Amino acid sequence: MVEVATSLLSIKEQDCVQTIYNLEVAGANYFHIDVMDGKFVKNDTTEIMRKYTETIKQITSTPIEVHLMVEDVEAYSKAYIDMQVKTIIFHIESIKSEKEIMKLLSYIKENNVQVGLSINPNTEIEKLYPYLPYLHRILVMSVEPGKGGQKFIETSTEKIKRLSRFIYENGYDIDIEVDGGINDKTAKEVVDAGANILVVGSYMINSSNYKEAMQKLK
Repeated sequence: MVEVATSLLSIKEQDCVQTIYNLEVAGANYFHIDVMDGKFVKNDTTEIMRKYTETIKQITSTPIEVHLMVEDVEAYSKAYIDMQVKTIIFHIESIKSEKEIMKLLSYIKENNVQVGLSINPNTEIEKLYPYLPYLHRILVMSVEPGKGGQKFIETSTEKIKRLSRFIYENGYDIDIEVDGGINDKTAKEVVDAGANILVVGSYMINSSNYKEAMQKLK
């Protein structure tokens, strides 16, 4: 079954509570929190995403997944572990060594939080393969990280196919999530390629009917 993680990146702060409620009613499986530090990517969403996470925790039990687009993964992981989120995903490109990646994966899991790795469009999918036995989730970026509303990068589909095939052949139990340019058309493409979680931002938030948009995706 396809699940939908709704990104709050493009919502207005004053609409936060109502939008979260509307997305929950529409059937969002997760709320996707895009944390950017202004270093790993240009934008800085640190404060607003902390506020959104606190708001979600207060008004809904829908699981929260945190996508860290940051340099200091450990510090941000600790902050969101303390907020008792369900999943923390960080970028393979943000960490210099395999040893440090393994240390962070262990740290997050030891604190009863699911862990995932994310990969940029220009990074080969095979870079993830050594870490697959330790992951709950892989987030394939189908746009450049750091900004909402971008167009889907077509080469992402082939990466998802290769990843899905490798996971199946090796018997791993890992979710494949796709983030960037997802709408009712690209959703079918990536799901056919092997993805089972869709991160949706602009397509959902700009929709006049959240429930209808959610049904099209699922």
